[in-house]
Amino acid sequence: MSPLQSVEVHTLPPERFEAVLDGPQWELVDAASRHARDVIGERRVWNVNSTASGGGVAELLRSLLAYARGAQVDARWVVIEGEPDFFVLTKRLHHLMHGSPGDGGPLGLAERELYERVSRANADALATMLRPDDIVLLHDPQTAGMAPWLAQRDVHVAWRSHIGIDRPCAEVEAAWGFLLPYLDDVQAFVFTRRDYVPEALAERDVTIIPPSLDVFSQKNHPMTADQVASILITAGIVDGRAVAPPAFTHHDGRVSLVHGRALLDETSRLTLHDPTVVQVSRWDLLKDPLGVMLGFAEHVVPYIPGAHLLLVGPSPEGIADDPEGAVVLEQARDVWAELPADERSRIHLVSLPMTDRSENAAIVNALQRHASVVVQKSLAEGFGLTVAEAMWKRRPVVASRVGGIQDQVRDGIDGLLLEDPTDLVAFGAAVSSLLADPVRAAQLGDAAYEHVRADFLATRHLIQYLGLFGRLIDGDHHQGIQ
Repeated sequence: MSPLQSVEVHTLPPERFEAVLDGPQWELVDAASRHARDVIGERRVWNVNSTASGGGVAELLRSLLAYARGAQVDARWVVIEGEPDFFVLTKRLHHLMHGSPGDGGPLGLAERELYERVSRANADALATMLRPDDIVLLHDPQTAGMAPWLAQRDVHVAWRSHIGIDRPCAEVEAAWGFLLPYLDDVQAFVFTRRDYVPEALAERDVTIIPPSLDVFSQKNHPMTADQVASILITAGIVDGRAVAPPAFTHHDGRVSLVHGRALLDETSRLTLHDPTVVQVSRWDLLKDPLGVMLGFAEHVVPYIPGAHLLLVGPSPEGIADDPEGAVVLEQARDVWAELPADERSRIHLVSLPMTDRSENAAIVNALQRHASVVVQKSLAEGFGLTVAEAMWKRRPVVASRVGGIQDQVRDGIDGLLLEDPTDLVAFGAAVSSLLADPVRAAQLGDAAYEHVRADFLATRHLIQYLGLFGRLIDGDHHQGIQ
C-alpha cells in the first residue's frame, strides 16, 4: 500500500456567484471571503477522504475547495489508500451508519487491527506534508482512524460525517461503538443533520452544515436542448442523430466534447420523445435500484403508455472505495432479466464511463435535464445531492422522506415525498401523477429551482466552513450542537 493520493484543486473566483445571488446574499459571501483571508492567512486547509470521484463528497470537495482557493485560502485535498479488505470494512461501517446490516460482517479485534494499520499509514504519510497550525478536515468513517495520530501533531483536527440515519438503531450503535474511540482528540465535528449526531458527541463542538450545490460545475452548468440531445445520443443512451456538437463547459469556461459511451442493458431504444423517469446514484442497495425498477414496472408501466425508466450509475470499476457496486449492478441485471418482456423493454440500466470525471458529470447533467421526472427512492440517505441537482434544473422530483432529502424537498411545493420508501404502490402513483400532469410537474420544478437558489448554493456552505476554521484557529470552541 502506498498511502495518500494528492488531488489537483483548481481555483475559481467566488465572484461568479454574484450573478445568481441577490444583493444581501452576495455581501455575506464577499465579507466571509475577506475575513477568511485575514484569519486563515498562510495556513493550509487539508481535506482527507476516500475517493476523488464517484460520490457526493468528492463532488462537494472539488467545488468548495476551488472557491476556497479563489478566496485565497490554501485548500488542499488528499485521498487515502488502503487494501481491498479495508474498503470492505469501511463499506460495512457505511451501511451500519445508515441502519443497514450490510454484509453482516464483524467489527472485532481483527477489523480494528486492519483499520488502525491502514489509518496509521495514511496519517503518517500526511504528517510529512503538514506544517504547524495547519487545519485538517477528515471526512467520513474511512478517515476517522487517522485522528489520534494527527492530533499528536501541532495542527487543528476536525471530522466531518456526511452520513447518518434519522432514528438510531442497533446497527448505528455498532458503527459508533467502533468509531468513537478514534475521535476523542478531535477538536470539532461537522454533521449534515442534527439527528445524525450521536449522544456521545452531543456536548462536543458540533456544527450542522448541510451540503450544497455548485451551479457552475459540469453537472449543473446550463445546457441547450440541442446540447442535451447530442450528449445523450453520443453517449449511446438515446437513439437518434445528433444535430449539434456534444459540447459541455468546464468550471474554467473551456469547452469539451463528450466521446465516451455508456454501457446499457436494454431490449429497446429510447428516443428523445419518450416520457422518461431517471434515477442517478451509485449501485448501492440503500439507493434501492431494485425497488425503483419493480415499482416502475408494476405501477407505472400499466398506467402511462410509452414511459421509460433510466436507472443510472457509474461503471463500478471506476469507484475504488465501493467494492459492492459491481455486485448490486449484477443483482439489478438479474431482476431486470426476469421481468416480463413489455416491462423489461421500458427499463434501461445505464452504467456511465468514469475515465473522464468531467465527461461523466456532463452526461449526468444531460440526463437530469432530459428527464420528465427525477426520482431518488433511497431507503436511507445522508443528504442526496442528486435531488438538489434535479431541483436546480427545474425537474419535478419524487423522493423518499429520509435523511437530508426531507431538508431539500417541501412535499407538494417543489416535489413529492414518499412517507414509506418501500411502498411501491405509492411510488408508482406519485411518478404517474407527474407524468400525467405536465403543468403541475412544471410548477413543482419552478418552485424547486427557487428553493435551491435561496438555500443550497455552495456560497452558504463555504461561509459556514470558513467560520468553523476561524474558530479552530482562535481556539473559540463552543459546546453542544450549533
